[in-house]
Amino acid sequence: MVEVNIFKVLFKKKIASIIIILIIYSCNKEALQNEITQAIDNEFISAVDISSYPEIALTNQTFYDLDGNKQNFLSILKENKVNTIRLRVWVDSVDNHSGFNEVKVFAKTLRNMDFKIWLTLHYSDTWADPSSQKIPHLWQELDFETLKDSVYSYKARVVNELKPNYIQIGNEINSGILHPHGNISNNYNQFMDLLQEGCHAVRKNSKDCKIMLHFAGHENADLFFNQLKTIDYDIIGLSFYPIWHGKSIHKLQTSMQILSESINKQIIIAETAYPFTLEWNDLTNNIVGLNEQLILPEYPATIEGQRKYIRDLKGITQELEKGIGFCYWGAELIAWKGTQATDASVWENQALFDFNNKALPVLNEFK
Repeated sequence: MVEVNIFKVLFKKKIASIIIILIIYSCNKEALQNEITQAIDNEFISAVDISSYPEIALTNQTFYDLDGNKQNFLSILKENKVNTIRLRVWVDSVDNHSGFNEVKVFAKTLRNMDFKIWLTLHYSDTWADPSSQKIPHLWQELDFETLKDSVYSYKARVVNELKPNYIQIGNEINSGILHPHGNISNNYNQFMDLLQEGCHAVRKNSKDCKIMLHFAGHENADLFFNQLKTIDYDIIGLSFYPIWHGKSIHKLQTSMQILSESINKQIIIAETAYPFTLEWNDLTNNIVGLNEQLILPEYPATIEGQRKYIRDLKGITQELEKGIGFCYWGAELIAWKGTQATDASVWENQALFDFNNKALPVLNEFK
Protein backbone atom coordinates (compact mmCIF):
# COMPACT_ATOMS: atom_id res chain seq x y z
CA MET A 1 0.00 0.00 0.00
CA VAL A 2 2.87 2.37 0.87
CA GLU A 3 4.62 1.52 -2.39
CA VAL A 4 1.44 2.32 -4.34
CA ASN A 5 1.13 5.71 -2.60
CA ILE A 6 4.78 6.51 -3.28
CA PHE A 7 4.24 5.60 -6.91
CA LYS A 8 1.22 7.90 -7.07
CA VAL A 9 3.19 10.78 -5.54
CA LEU A 10 6.08 10.29 -7.94
CA PHE A 11 3.69 10.01 -10.86
CA LYS A 12 1.92 13.25 -9.89
CA LYS A 13 5.25 15.05 -9.49
CA LYS A 14 6.36 13.87 -12.92
CA ILE A 15 3.11 15.04 -14.50
CA ALA A 16 3.44 18.40 -12.73
CA SER A 17 7.01 18.73 -14.03
CA ILE A 18 5.88 17.96 -17.58
CA ILE A 19 3.09 20.53 -17.30
CA ILE A 20 5.55 23.18 -16.04
CA ILE A 21 7.93 22.37 -18.89
CA LEU A 22 5.09 22.67 -21.41
CA ILE A 23 3.98 25.98 -19.92
CA ILE A 24 7.53 27.34 -20.05
CA TYR A 25 7.92 26.12 -23.63
CA SER A 26 4.59 27.63 -24.60
CA CYS A 27 5.49 30.98 -23.02
CA ASN A 28 8.93 30.97 -24.64
CA LYS A 29 7.43 30.02 -27.99
CA GLU A 30 4.89 32.83 -27.70
CA ALA A 31 7.61 35.29 -26.66
CA LEU A 32 9.78 34.14 -29.56
CA GLN A 33 6.89 34.54 -31.98
CA ASN A 34 6.23 38.03 -30.62
CA GLU A 35 9.89 38.91 -31.08
CA ILE A 36 9.81 37.63 -34.67
CA THR A 37 6.63 39.58 -35.42
CA GLN A 38 8.12 42.72 -33.86
CA ALA A 39 11.31 42.32 -35.90
CA ILE A 40 9.29 41.97 -39.11
CA ASP A 41 7.21 45.04 -38.23
CA ASN A 42 10.38 47.03 -37.50
CA GLU A 43 12.15 45.95 -40.71
CA PHE A 44 13.48 48.90 -42.69
CA ILE A 45 11.22 49.38 -45.70
CA SER A 46 13.10 49.02 -48.99
CA ALA A 47 10.27 49.52 -51.45
CA VAL A 48 9.66 50.03 -55.14
CA ASP A 49 6.56 51.31 -56.89
CA ILE A 50 5.96 49.05 -59.90
CA SER A 51 2.30 49.87 -60.53
CA SER A 52 2.68 49.60 -64.32
CA TYR A 53 4.31 46.18 -64.27
CA PRO A 54 1.10 44.20 -65.00
CA GLU A 55 0.74 46.23 -68.21
CA ILE A 56 4.43 45.88 -69.10
CA ALA A 57 4.32 42.13 -68.43
CA LEU A 58 1.81 41.75 -71.28
CA THR A 59 4.59 42.70 -73.74
CA ASN A 60 6.72 39.70 -72.67
CA GLN A 61 9.88 41.62 -71.85
CA THR A 62 13.06 39.74 -70.95
CA PHE A 63 14.91 41.00 -67.87
CA TYR A 64 18.45 40.32 -66.70
CA ASP A 65 19.93 40.30 -63.22
CA LEU A 66 23.07 42.16 -62.12
CA ASP A 67 25.26 39.39 -63.55
CA GLY A 68 23.52 39.49 -66.93
CA ASN A 69 21.55 36.28 -66.47
CA LYS A 70 17.94 36.01 -67.66
CA GLN A 71 15.74 36.26 -64.63
CA ASN A 72 12.14 36.87 -63.64
CA PHE A 73 11.54 40.58 -62.96
CA LEU A 74 10.05 40.07 -59.49
CA SER A 75 12.75 37.55 -58.57
CA ILE A 76 15.42 40.13 -59.38
CA LEU A 77 13.78 42.55 -56.96
CA LYS A 78 13.46 39.85 -54.32
CA GLU A 79 17.07 38.68 -54.52
CA ASN A 80 18.20 42.30 -54.06
CA LYS A 81 16.21 42.54 -50.81
CA VAL A 82 13.34 44.71 -51.99
CA ASN A 83 10.80 43.81 -49.29
CA THR A 84 7.78 46.00 -50.08
CA ILE A 85 5.87 46.77 -53.27
CA ARG A 86 3.89 49.97 -53.64
CA LEU A 87 0.87 49.95 -55.97
CA ARG A 88 -1.54 52.69 -56.95
CA VAL A 89 -5.27 52.01 -57.08
CA TRP A 90 -7.66 54.00 -59.27
CA VAL A 91 -11.39 53.85 -58.53
CA ASP A 92 -12.62 53.21 -62.09
CA SER A 93 -9.64 53.01 -64.39
CA VAL A 94 -10.37 53.79 -68.04
CA ASP A 95 -8.19 50.93 -69.36
CA ASN A 96 -8.51 48.69 -66.27
CA HIS A 97 -4.82 49.10 -65.44
CA SER A 98 -4.30 50.04 -61.77
CA GLY A 99 -7.97 49.24 -61.22
CA PHE A 100 -9.23 47.20 -58.28
CA ASN A 101 -9.28 43.83 -60.06
CA GLU A 102 -5.82 44.12 -61.59
CA VAL A 103 -4.29 45.21 -58.28
CA LYS A 104 -6.06 42.41 -56.40
CA VAL A 105 -4.57 39.75 -58.68
CA PHE A 106 -1.10 41.33 -58.64
CA ALA A 107 -1.14 41.79 -54.87
CA LYS A 108 -1.87 38.09 -54.41
CA THR A 109 1.14 37.21 -56.59
CA LEU A 110 3.33 39.53 -54.56
CA ARG A 111 2.13 38.18 -51.21
CA ASN A 112 2.93 34.64 -52.39
CA MET A 113 6.51 35.85 -52.89
CA ASP A 114 6.56 37.32 -49.35
CA PHE A 115 6.54 40.95 -50.41
CA LYS A 116 4.69 43.38 -48.19
CA ILE A 117 1.94 45.36 -49.93
CA TRP A 118 1.72 49.15 -49.82
CA LEU A 119 -1.33 50.64 -51.52
CA THR A 120 -1.80 54.25 -52.54
CA LEU A 121 -5.46 55.04 -53.09
CA HIS A 122 -5.71 57.99 -55.47
CA TYR A 123 -9.46 58.48 -54.91
CA SER A 124 -9.66 59.25 -58.61
CA ASP A 125 -9.93 57.46 -61.95
CA THR A 126 -6.49 58.72 -62.92
CA TRP A 127 -3.40 60.42 -61.50
CA ALA A 128 -3.93 62.38 -58.29
CA ASP A 129 -1.28 64.87 -57.11
CA PRO A 130 -1.12 68.44 -55.76
CA SER A 131 -2.32 69.87 -59.07
CA SER A 132 -5.18 67.44 -59.63
CA GLN A 133 -7.49 65.63 -57.22
CA LYS A 134 -10.37 64.91 -59.58
CA ILE A 135 -13.27 63.04 -58.04
CA PRO A 136 -14.10 59.63 -59.65
CA HIS A 137 -16.91 59.93 -62.18
CA LEU A 138 -18.99 57.37 -60.25
CA TRP A 139 -19.03 59.72 -57.25
CA GLN A 140 -19.44 63.06 -59.03
CA GLU A 141 -23.17 63.44 -58.40
CA LEU A 142 -23.13 62.35 -54.76
CA ASP A 143 -23.97 64.71 -51.91
CA PHE A 144 -21.32 65.01 -49.23
CA GLU A 145 -22.82 62.58 -46.71
CA THR A 146 -23.23 59.90 -49.37
CA LEU A 147 -19.68 60.59 -50.56
CA LYS A 148 -18.37 59.93 -47.04
CA ASP A 149 -20.25 56.62 -46.99
CA SER A 150 -18.71 55.73 -50.36
CA VAL A 151 -15.21 56.54 -49.10
CA TYR A 152 -15.77 54.30 -46.08
CA SER A 153 -17.22 51.40 -48.10
CA TYR A 154 -14.54 51.61 -50.77
CA LYS A 155 -11.71 51.74 -48.25
CA ALA A 156 -13.20 48.84 -46.25
CA ARG A 157 -13.45 46.73 -49.40
CA VAL A 158 -9.84 47.49 -50.35
CA VAL A 159 -8.56 46.56 -46.89
CA ASN A 160 -10.59 43.35 -46.68
CA GLU A 161 -9.92 42.05 -50.19
CA LEU A 162 -6.47 43.41 -51.05
CA LYS A 163 -5.07 43.00 -47.51
CA PRO A 164 -2.34 45.68 -47.58
CA ASN A 165 0.34 46.09 -44.93
CA TYR A 166 0.39 49.85 -45.54
CA ILE A 167 -2.28 52.07 -47.07
CA GLN A 168 -2.35 55.72 -48.06
CA ILE A 169 -5.43 57.92 -47.70
CA GLY A 170 -4.94 59.67 -51.04
CA ASN A 171 -1.80 60.46 -53.02
CA GLU A 172 0.22 63.66 -52.53
CA ILE A 173 -2.69 65.33 -50.78
CA ASN A 174 -1.16 68.83 -50.38
CA SER A 175 -4.33 70.34 -51.85
CA GLY A 176 -6.77 67.85 -50.36
CA ILE A 177 -8.69 64.95 -51.91
CA LEU A 178 -11.84 64.44 -53.95
CA HIS A 179 -12.18 67.98 -55.24
CA PRO A 180 -14.24 70.06 -54.89
CA HIS A 181 -15.65 68.43 -51.73
CA GLY A 182 -12.28 67.83 -50.06
CA ASN A 183 -10.40 70.86 -51.34
CA ILE A 184 -8.25 71.87 -48.37
CA SER A 185 -8.37 75.57 -49.29
CA ASN A 186 -12.12 75.89 -49.79
CA ASN A 187 -13.55 73.00 -47.76
CA TYR A 188 -11.10 72.28 -44.97
CA ASN A 189 -13.67 70.74 -42.60
CA GLN A 190 -14.93 68.41 -45.32
CA PHE A 191 -11.35 67.45 -46.18
CA MET A 192 -10.84 66.48 -42.54
CA ASP A 193 -14.11 64.53 -42.48
CA LEU A 194 -13.08 62.55 -45.57
CA LEU A 195 -9.68 61.74 -44.08
CA GLN A 196 -11.31 60.63 -40.82
CA GLU A 197 -13.74 58.42 -42.71
CA GLY A 198 -10.95 56.73 -44.63
CA CYS A 199 -8.86 56.14 -41.50
CA HIS A 200 -11.89 54.87 -39.59
CA ALA A 201 -12.57 52.31 -42.33
CA VAL A 202 -9.03 50.97 -42.05
CA ARG A 203 -9.10 50.73 -38.24
CA LYS A 204 -12.47 48.96 -38.23
CA ASN A 205 -11.41 46.39 -40.83
CA SER A 206 -7.76 45.67 -40.00
CA LYS A 207 -5.77 45.53 -36.78
CA ASP A 208 -2.42 45.40 -38.57
CA CYS A 209 -2.57 47.71 -41.60
CA LYS A 210 -0.59 50.94 -41.09
CA ILE A 211 -2.12 54.21 -42.33
CA MET A 212 -0.01 56.76 -44.20
CA LEU A 213 -0.70 60.37 -45.18
CA HIS A 214 1.34 61.52 -48.15
CA PHE A 215 2.68 65.01 -48.92
CA ALA A 216 4.65 66.09 -52.01
CA GLY A 217 7.95 67.74 -51.03
CA HIS A 218 9.15 68.83 -47.62
CA GLU A 219 8.75 72.62 -47.61
CA ASN A 220 5.61 73.56 -45.65
CA ALA A 221 5.07 69.92 -44.72
CA ASP A 222 5.14 70.92 -41.04
CA LEU A 223 2.27 73.36 -41.59
CA PHE A 224 0.29 70.70 -43.41
CA PHE A 225 0.72 67.92 -40.85
CA ASN A 226 0.16 70.25 -37.90
CA GLN A 227 -3.39 70.66 -39.20
CA LEU A 228 -3.96 66.91 -39.00
CA LYS A 229 -3.27 66.22 -35.32
CA THR A 230 -6.81 64.95 -34.76
CA ILE A 231 -6.49 62.37 -37.56
CA ASP A 232 -5.75 58.78 -36.54
CA TYR A 233 -2.82 57.69 -38.74
CA ASP A 234 0.61 56.10 -38.32
CA ILE A 235 3.13 57.29 -40.91
CA ILE A 236 4.14 60.53 -42.61
CA GLY A 237 5.03 59.95 -46.26
CA LEU A 238 6.99 62.52 -48.30
CA SER A 239 7.78 62.65 -52.01
CA PHE A 240 11.22 63.95 -52.92
CA TYR A 241 12.25 64.59 -56.51
CA PRO A 242 15.08 67.11 -57.07
CA ILE A 243 13.36 68.45 -60.21
CA TRP A 244 10.39 69.59 -58.09
CA HIS A 245 11.39 69.58 -54.43
CA GLY A 246 14.83 71.14 -54.19
CA LYS A 247 18.45 70.20 -54.67
CA SER A 248 19.52 69.50 -51.08
CA ILE A 249 19.29 66.11 -49.42
CA HIS A 250 20.53 67.69 -46.17
CA LYS A 251 17.61 70.14 -46.09
CA LEU A 252 15.32 67.18 -46.65
CA GLN A 253 16.88 65.38 -43.70
CA THR A 254 16.49 68.41 -41.44
CA SER A 255 12.84 68.79 -42.44
CA MET A 256 12.18 65.10 -41.81
CA GLN A 257 13.86 65.26 -38.40
CA ILE A 258 11.86 68.29 -37.25
CA LEU A 259 8.63 66.97 -38.72
CA SER A 260 8.80 63.45 -37.27
CA GLU A 261 9.70 64.77 -33.81
CA SER A 262 7.14 67.59 -33.68
CA ILE A 263 4.30 65.42 -34.98
CA ASN A 264 5.63 62.29 -33.23
CA LYS A 265 5.06 59.97 -36.18
CA GLN A 266 7.18 57.54 -38.14
CA ILE A 267 8.36 59.00 -41.44
CA ILE A 268 9.22 57.56 -44.85
CA ILE A 269 10.30 58.82 -48.27
CA ALA A 270 7.21 57.64 -50.12
CA GLU A 271 8.44 58.50 -53.62
CA THR A 272 11.80 59.29 -55.17
CA ALA A 273 13.83 58.46 -58.29
CA TYR A 274 17.00 59.55 -60.09
CA PRO A 275 18.35 59.15 -63.64
CA PHE A 276 21.28 56.93 -64.60
CA THR A 277 21.53 58.80 -67.93
CA LEU A 278 20.04 61.79 -69.74
CA GLU A 279 19.68 59.73 -72.91
CA TRP A 280 16.41 58.12 -74.01
CA ASN A 281 15.27 54.77 -75.37
CA ASP A 282 12.02 55.72 -77.09
CA LEU A 283 10.50 58.82 -78.70
CA THR A 284 8.39 59.76 -75.68
CA ASN A 285 9.72 62.90 -73.98
CA ASN A 286 11.29 62.11 -70.63
CA ILE A 287 10.47 64.17 -67.54
CA VAL A 288 14.14 64.51 -66.53
CA GLY A 289 16.56 65.25 -69.36
CA LEU A 290 18.64 68.29 -68.41
CA ASN A 291 21.61 68.85 -66.10
CA GLU A 292 19.83 71.73 -64.37
CA GLN A 293 17.25 69.22 -63.09
CA LEU A 294 19.94 67.30 -61.18
CA ILE A 295 21.86 67.70 -57.93
CA LEU A 296 25.34 68.55 -59.20
CA PRO A 297 28.17 67.86 -58.81
CA GLU A 298 27.26 65.30 -56.15
CA TYR A 299 24.93 63.17 -58.25
CA PRO A 300 25.51 63.19 -62.01
CA ALA A 301 23.14 61.30 -64.32
CA THR A 302 25.31 58.21 -64.41
CA ILE A 303 25.00 54.65 -63.17
CA GLU A 304 27.15 55.50 -60.16
CA GLY A 305 25.38 58.84 -59.63
CA GLN A 306 22.01 57.10 -59.42
CA ARG A 307 23.39 54.56 -56.97
CA LYS A 308 25.02 57.19 -54.75
CA TYR A 309 21.81 59.24 -54.66
CA ILE A 310 19.81 56.28 -53.32
CA ARG A 311 22.60 55.26 -50.95
CA ASP A 312 22.65 58.73 -49.40
CA LEU A 313 18.87 59.10 -49.33
CA LYS A 314 18.57 55.75 -47.59
CA GLY A 315 21.33 56.78 -45.21
CA ILE A 316 19.69 60.00 -44.03
CA THR A 317 16.46 58.11 -43.41
CA GLN A 318 18.22 55.43 -41.37
CA GLU A 319 19.85 58.14 -39.25
CA LEU A 320 16.45 59.46 -38.16
CA GLU A 321 15.02 57.99 -34.97
CA LYS A 322 11.61 57.67 -36.62
CA GLY A 323 12.82 57.03 -40.18
CA ILE A 324 11.44 53.71 -41.44
CA GLY A 325 12.32 53.46 -45.12
CA PHE A 326 12.07 54.70 -48.69
CA CYS A 327 10.30 53.85 -51.94
CA TYR A 328 11.72 54.13 -55.46
CA TRP A 329 9.00 55.19 -57.90
CA GLY A 330 8.89 53.86 -61.48
CA ALA A 331 11.40 51.05 -61.05
CA GLU A 332 9.75 49.14 -63.89
CA LEU A 333 9.24 51.95 -66.42
CA ILE A 334 11.49 50.76 -69.23
CA ALA A 335 10.67 51.67 -72.86
CA TRP A 336 8.26 48.75 -73.06
CA LYS A 337 6.50 49.81 -76.27
CA GLY A 338 9.67 49.88 -78.33
CA THR A 339 12.20 52.50 -79.38
CA GLN A 340 9.85 54.33 -81.77
CA ALA A 341 6.93 54.77 -79.36
CA THR A 342 5.71 58.32 -78.75
CA ASP A 343 3.19 57.36 -76.06
CA ALA A 344 5.20 55.13 -73.75
CA SER A 345 7.69 55.70 -70.95
CA VAL A 346 8.63 59.17 -69.73
CA TRP A 347 10.85 57.49 -67.15
CA GLU A 348 13.09 54.88 -68.83
CA ASN A 349 16.22 56.83 -67.86
CA GLN A 350 15.13 56.66 -64.20
CA ALA A 351 14.12 52.99 -64.09
CA LEU A 352 16.12 50.40 -62.12
CA PHE A 353 16.96 48.59 -65.36
CA ASP A 354 19.09 49.88 -68.22
CA PHE A 355 18.11 50.18 -71.89
CA ASN A 356 18.80 46.45 -72.32
CA ASN A 357 16.57 45.56 -69.35
CA LYS A 358 19.58 44.63 -67.22
CA ALA A 359 19.39 45.38 -63.51
CA LEU A 360 21.36 48.45 -62.49
CA PRO A 361 23.87 48.52 -59.59
CA VAL A 362 21.56 50.87 -57.65
CA LEU A 363 19.63 47.75 -56.67
CA ASN A 364 22.52 46.84 -54.36
CA GLU A 365 21.46 49.77 -52.17
CA PHE A 366 18.17 48.06 -51.30
CA LYS A 367 20.02 45.38 -49.34
